[in-house]
Amino acid sequence: MSYGKEGALVGDWIRCNHPAPDAGTRLLVYPHAGGSVSAYHGLSAAVSGTVEPLVVQYPGRQDRYGEPFAAGADEIVDAVLDELPDGPDARPVALFGHSMGALLAFETARRMEAAGKPPVALIVSGRMAPSLPRTAAGKKRVRDMSDAELIEDMRKLSGTAEELFSSPELLSLFLPPMRADYQIVDEYVYRSGEPLRCPLVTLTGDSDPRVTVEGARAWESETRGGFSCHVLAGGHFFLDAHMPYVAGVIASALPGRRTVPAS
Repeated sequence: MSYGKEGALVGDWIRCNHPAPDAGTRLLVYPHAGGSVSAYHGLSAAVSGTVEPLVVQYPGRQDRYGEPFAAGADEIVDAVLDELPDGPDARPVALFGHSMGALLAFETARRMEAAGKPPVALIVSGRMAPSLPRTAAGKKRVRDMSDAELIEDMRKLSGTAEELFSSPELLSLFLPPMRADYQIVDEYVYRSGEPLRCPLVTLTGDSDPRVTVEGARAWESETRGGFSCHVLAGGHFFLDAHMPYVAGVIASALPGRRTVPAS
């Protein structure tokens, strides 16, 4: 990584739009399927100062348009860890991921612990525990979905502006990365292993069509470092409606700051 405009860290995979050089901890953020750095501008701004937010930019979208899509979760995690600041510029790292990003953050935490550089916390959002079955009986995988079926699946999550679905030009840009990311989730294989040693925090919407409260709480089996689950009003994309609370949850997960914010 290098320092770009206004001191922001810029890499192939990692962006820092809200530098916080005095923050003792960095927060590495993995977006949801189809997501990008811009979708997490609000979260980045909300936590900046408490942590220095680093947001992953997946290939094939925005300023990485035209690059080949990632082939799988391991490829993404490997590339991000290779780019994470190390040496004199290293700081403790907390991890955050929403939906598909939760799986990537989890695998990153495992990799960091195995390397002897554990994260200080893992915060996952909008995702069932990885040990649970991925799909409901009869649900198609993305490789078997037509574009119309994929669009209908996206509509159920209420995270995409309706105007996009009526624009063939925008859909031609949006559907390929979404399909590629769905494929990563479809092909993700959970590997049992030792529980993490870092604290693990989950957030979920109470009306998420993909995630039950029980499924979110099942993440507890993945750590022995302390666990909490926060259930907020909303569906799959509940984060923006609760940004101050989410920022407080992240702050409370950091070492020495264990006070859970009031809902």
